Amino acid sequence: MANKVENNNKKIKDNDIKDDDTQVKAKVKVNTFNVDEDLESEAEISIKDLKRVLNYIKPYKGRVIIALIIIVIANFAGLLGPMLVWQALDYAIPNGDTTHLILLGVVFLISIIVTAVCANLRIKRVAELGQDVLQDMRLDIFTHIQKLSFDFFDSRPHGKILIRVVNYINTLSDLLSNGLISLISDLFSLVIALGFMLFMDVRFTLFGLLFVPVLLIAAFIIKTMQRKNFQLLSNKQSNKNAYIHESITGIRTSQSFVREQENTEIFDDVQTDFRSSWMKAMGTMFLMQPSVQNIQILATGLIYFLGARLIFSEIISFGLIIGFIGYLNSFWGPILNITNFYNSLVTGSAYLERIFETIDEVPAVMDAPDAFPMREIKGDIAFEDVRFSYDEDDKEILKGLTFDVKAGESIALVGPTGAGKSTVINLVSRFYNINAGRITIDDTDISRVTLDSLRSQMGVMLQDVFIFSGTIMDNIRYGKLDATEEEIMDAAKAVQAHDFIMQMKDGYNTEINERGSNLSAGQRQLLSFARTLLADPKILILDEATASIDTKTETLLQIALDRLLVGRTSFIIAHRLSTIRNASRIFYINNGVLEESGSHDELILTDGYYNKLYESQFAKA
Repeated sequence: MANKVENNNKKIKDNDIKDDDTQVKAKVKVNTFNVDEDLESEAEISIKDLKRVLNYIKPYKGRVIIALIIIVIANFAGLLGPMLVWQALDYAIPNGDTTHLILLGVVFLISIIVTAVCANLRIKRVAELGQDVLQDMRLDIFTHIQKLSFDFFDSRPHGKILIRVVNYINTLSDLLSNGLISLISDLFSLVIALGFMLFMDVRFTLFGLLFVPVLLIAAFIIKTMQRKNFQLLSNKQSNKNAYIHESITGIRTSQSFVREQENTEIFDDVQTDFRSSWMKAMGTMFLMQPSVQNIQILATGLIYFLGARLIFSEIISFGLIIGFIGYLNSFWGPILNITNFYNSLVTGSAYLERIFETIDEVPAVMDAPDAFPMREIKGDIAFEDVRFSYDEDDKEILKGLTFDVKAGESIALVGPTGAGKSTVINLVSRFYNINAGRITIDDTDISRVTLDSLRSQMGVMLQDVFIFSGTIMDNIRYGKLDATEEEIMDAAKAVQAHDFIMQMKDGYNTEINERGSNLSAGQRQLLSFARTLLADPKILILDEATASIDTKTETLLQIALDRLLVGRTSFIIAHRLSTIRNASRIFYINNGVLEESGSHDELILTDGYYNKLYESQFAKA
């Protein structure tokens, strides 16, 4: 694992240095992050992504139809005004027809009420629809992330993953809650207004549409710049969030090395880049609205000019001009809204691309098409000429590793750092795929069985202990969701955790901070061990399980381990050799191969690697 982290960090730094457009400047010596994946974007808005959004809307088509009906009614009622004004100015008022004028007023009042009621219903229904779609999308990306393999998380800053689940989804809120339905509403308004304009005067309609080609040309020029700028903004936002997440996670290290000032300077550079990108993106976005408004003014001015000349020539009436101008404004208004929607679409498309990219990420480790459930495990494990590297370009960690383990044996893995000990237990759990060879459990190739059926019969306590926010009882129950309080307490007692739990304010109901920050390292390990044992696994994997436990607790824990390991196949990694003396066999792994194998007593009689390691460790003691 150490080799993998070092290789990833090297790649991350190299990639940042190569890309002048996204590196955080020369002063970023550490805390750099990979931005390559955020640089590769589609040149145009992806129709494929938009179709996928529509697929999220399909389950709610009944609500969409109701919303569209409401929109049609509201738009038609809202556009009656200019027609009524035309009738009043050219017919009712000149003829002194009070009844006609009152009737027009009543119709106008009803249209206002209908428009207001429908607008209220539309806002409520569309908002609910948009949030439901976002909820489905957020659930899909979170569910998929749960299935992704370790290599996905090894190669990406967690802040960049987080921003896709939270920020990018939230950014789509307005687009989905209001944008798509508003687009349909505006298109209806456009068609209705155009219909009324043609009904009133075809010549004026043609003059009013004279500037539409000018608008289309301007929109094409602006949208090209806008897409590029919002892609860059997305990248810079991702970088900013990734750096914040990394800095918070590593705050203890930063303060220990008095890095606060340098980190602040780095962050200032990161957010300066973000601000510059934001200003550029907003600048192009706001070009569209004034462009539409200026073209609208030109079109309206042309109608006023032509109308004034025709009125004086008594070719056209004053009321028709006023009514037509009303519909002309109603025509350009939706166009302005559509351009605003386009702005949101350009922004959202950059985020959609990232969201669907994550959803489409194929897990490196997944069930084979013909995978079958693993039967109840007995515990025979075999590695047959297994070769493995964490990356295709990396050197092999395991180089033809071969061994057999019988059910019920406890195997201790020892060897120098980076020899492949943690890799072995990662491969037994099939957290990674091997490059070559075969791994079998009870003579069954683990690559042919379903992951759930395999891992559900294993108890894994990795070196990096993770404690979730919640109560102590919730954290232990994580290993067996239907466990009773008695079972939880028994597991805690078995690993010598019960006493320290009962000394806490609320015992097993004590709230634990995120990552167990209000517990000692040893307490976190004990809780994690209780969680693993509660699952009653057939295969038990312990990676430095006693690393942060004091000598007194370690002695008590060893007694519990000796009892609990009976009947289970287990792999134990421990640098303190005193904790593995009772293992059935000890494997000394070096350079990716098995150098020595045997019990403690057998290996200590040889002049081999293990004996030298044992003597050097206890000579220091």
